[in-house]
Amino acid sequence: MAFTLFISFIILLRVAELIYSKNNEKWLLKMGAIEYGKEHYPFMILLHVSFLCSLVLEYMLRSDGTYSNFILVSYFLLLACKFWVLYSLGKFWNTKIFRIPNGSLIATGLYKFIKHPNYVIVVCEIVLIPLAFHLYYTALLFSILNLVMLYVRINEENKVLNVEAIH
Repeated sequence: MAFTLFISFIILLRVAELIYSKNNEKWLLKMGAIEYGKEHYPFMILLHVSFLCSLVLEYMLRSDGTYSNFILVSYFLLLACKFWVLYSLGKFWNTKIFRIPNGSLIATGLYKFIKHPNYVIVVCEIVLIPLAFHLYYTALLFSILNLVMLYVRINEENKVLNVEAIH
């Protein structure tokens, strides 16, 4: 029962993030934003959908139904950081990479301290969500796959963020 509630919450949260992202995308495009990283975006979607499927599959095949309250609490504390990032970026937050020409970078919230706090949060989510229910295979496999994806994603994003410095 706890897993069903938790995975349902995770899925609803992801759907809400996609809706928020799509609304922000419309605004960004109206502001003249340019999208980057279109080539890797479908792989990122596949990774995250596969992650959710793997959670359910491993739980069904291997779980004894136990969970870690400490890790669940840690995850919900991490969500506070995620909401801080969403609040800091406002309409600029997106699952895609957009850049408004001559736009300035956000330097508030966690962005004062970390260049890519959202990705740090995603790394932690990919670890904490499966470990909360002792789903070690999903945690390990998707941590590795996510690191590969983030290598591609962060390199692309860093190129985009440096566009203004090059001109």
